[in-house]
Amino acid sequence: MHTQAEIVRVVDEHGKDSMIVLLGSPAPEAAAIAAETVVRGDPTYAGPLAGVSLGLPVYHMLEDAVREAVPAAVYEEQVAIMEAVLDKARLSDAVRRVREGSA
Repeated sequence: MHTQAEIVRVVDEHGKDSMIVLLGSPAPEAAAIAAETVVRGDPTYAGPLAGVSLGLPVYHMLEDAVREAVPAAVYEEQVAIMEAVLDKARLSDAVRRVREGSA
């Protein structure tokens, strides 16, 4: 809940046009719920984003678009190891489907 309140505060302060959300969840289901929360509102109706549709662009750190946007050395040091142990395709698909409105 605290995280949702912080998201609302940042959006109110900076506007959503200058924001993207990067997720690092290791589970596709959790990534989809987090993505839905920042796009359509909290699906559990338990936090500050219940019924609040922010429409923020959301990506998972393992998506190719993110990898291309991050300096290669930084990605290798901070993220690349996770590609070896997580299901990149399922994570990317779960977040993409929410982002594109097909989830």
